[in-house]
Amino acid sequence: MEGVALASAPPAPPAAEKNNMDPELFSCLLQPSFSSNGNSDSDPDYIGTRRLLLYRKALSGVDRRKDWRCNGRGYVAYRNYIRRPRNWEHLLIQSQTSTPGQSGRWTSSPVPLSLLYEVDSWTSSRDLRLGGSTVGQRTSFGSSTSDTDRPRRFFQPAYSFVGMHCIFDNCKASVTVLKFGHTSSDLLAYGASDGSLTVCTVSQPPSVLQQLRGHSKDVTDFDFSSNNQYIASSSLDKTVRVWEISKGHCIRVVYGVQLQLCIRFHPVNNNFLSVGTANREITVINFSTGRVIHKALFDSEVTAMDNDRTGQLIFCGDAQGSIYTVSINSHTGALSRSHRNRSASKRRSPITTVQYRSFSLLAHGPVLLVCCQDGSLSFFSVALEIQGYLTLRCSLKLAPRVHSIRASFCPLLSLEKGEFIVSGSEDSNVYFYDLTKPKHTCVNKLQGHGSPVIGVAWNHGENLLASSDADGTVIVWKRAKTM
Repeated sequence: MEGVALASAPPAPPAAEKNNMDPELFSCLLQPSFSSNGNSDSDPDYIGTRRLLLYRKALSGVDRRKDWRCNGRGYVAYRNYIRRPRNWEHLLIQSQTSTPGQSGRWTSSPVPLSLLYEVDSWTSSRDLRLGGSTVGQRTSFGSSTSDTDRPRRFFQPAYSFVGMHCIFDNCKASVTVLKFGHTSSDLLAYGASDGSLTVCTVSQPPSVLQQLRGHSKDVTDFDFSSNNQYIASSSLDKTVRVWEISKGHCIRVVYGVQLQLCIRFHPVNNNFLSVGTANREITVINFSTGRVIHKALFDSEVTAMDNDRTGQLIFCGDAQGSIYTVSINSHTGALSRSHRNRSASKRRSPITTVQYRSFSLLAHGPVLLVCCQDGSLSFFSVALEIQGYLTLRCSLKLAPRVHSIRASFCPLLSLEKGEFIVSGSEDSNVYFYDLTKPKHTCVNKLQGHGSPVIGVAWNHGENLLASSDADGTVIVWKRAKTM
């Protein structure tokens, strides 16, 4: 079934913007006709003073409402605006223009904004019926946080959403992994536990482009080539398959002796495929010939991986919670282990997500996000000059997971020193966390799935977030526009 686009109307502007009432008339209407004893006021000085004060009050309110822009927010945002200090304009510094790497425009301030603001939130409940089946039961569209973690008087630069952009429910099995195409804002693909791969577009109208069938067991991972013409997928059926998206055909099958758990195209030399296996190996496969050209052995099953943007390093995690930095030759595909970071947890848990980012405001350089099945999230700074040496900057412990739930970095929305990530959960919600705030780490959550949320992914423009669940439903959320 094709994705169904959902319309979401922005909040109505304040009434004062609709009706520009004359302040003088408004002050006359506010002025009482009788005093407290029931008689008309007879003191002309008192009447004049009261009318002047009411006029100034009305004028101030009208001007404030004219200056304020709703921008998709609600009552709390307006209340925050009118509570701002008088020297507000001098305290704030406008951020840079919105870019794909820094989507949205927020402000930073040397004063503690947490003392001034509350979180702006609104919630909407609706039933979304597709083909007679209810997909969403309760959908949170604003910057709401969990009931236990929500701060009462603290401002958080949360991630606001205006609703669901579209929904895909054609898959009848658990969607284990989903990704947007490279530098693409509308090409989306997702793999399921029934071995199917679905390629779709989220542009209007949302639709399924190709159904790629060939794997006989769960799709564990896949990756787009740099030009988005091919997809390479790994599976529990011990095969790696390469697909030509435009034709929907499998053009190459590489048979292995063990489960194939994760896969990546080399970011510079797309003729190389790196595959993590249950045989405790990373194998480098020649895309053109399908032959294995190099291998590297590890201490346990390689469950997740990612490359740096230069293609010189591979970061991978294993089933015991250890993280490795591996050097790879872009010309020959030769691998060599550089560093190992052992899990600090006594209960060693498989790593479900390894994601590299070339810059972070917190680390002032490249960083790595690692998510384990036991619910632990770790944030490392990467020293490229020391062959990708990892230094733990902060971590977060969540509830253990039954499913292999994935996480992702969030877009850089502000100049505040925080590190925001988004993750699925066993309770069917999508959560947003600030890893630097241990007391109020949850800054937002989205409700709409009916089963555990497994995968999350941002598009290139960072205005759409896709999430998948154990029932096979994929929801694409539309982020609110920011000032």
